[in-house]
Amino acid sequence: MDFLKNLGGAQENSQSSGNTVATEAGGRNTTTDMAGKGGEGGGGIMGKFNNMLGGGAAGEKKEDGLDKGVDWVQQHIMGEGPQNNESAAEEAKDEMISDMIRGEYKSASVTGMNFPIQDK
Repeated sequence: MDFLKNLGGAQENSQSSGNTVATEAGGRNTTTDMAGKGGEGGGGIMGKFNNMLGGGAAGEKKEDGLDKGVDWVQQHIMGEGPQNNESAAEEAKDEMISDMIRGEYKSASVTGMNFPIQDK
């Protein structure tokens, strides 16, 4: 999405807080959260596109218990911030992590049992 800002004549200045400040052609500064949460707020066409791909609040409703556990670890232990309105890419990453956990649980289990929380 940075290329869209650059097309409009914006210059970016990264800050240590994880936010990007873009100076638009008119001299105005706009701040964008760069924590990988594209589409937060659900506004505009990008927010609708993100929701169609499974991100945002709609994607959070489709998470199973293990996905919610992965979100909890990311938020509280790894300090990645709120996990309640993630982008579609972040949701896909979380699903890959939970699928890996399920696969390792089954292969490491002596009985070959599936993970006790069913995948949605």
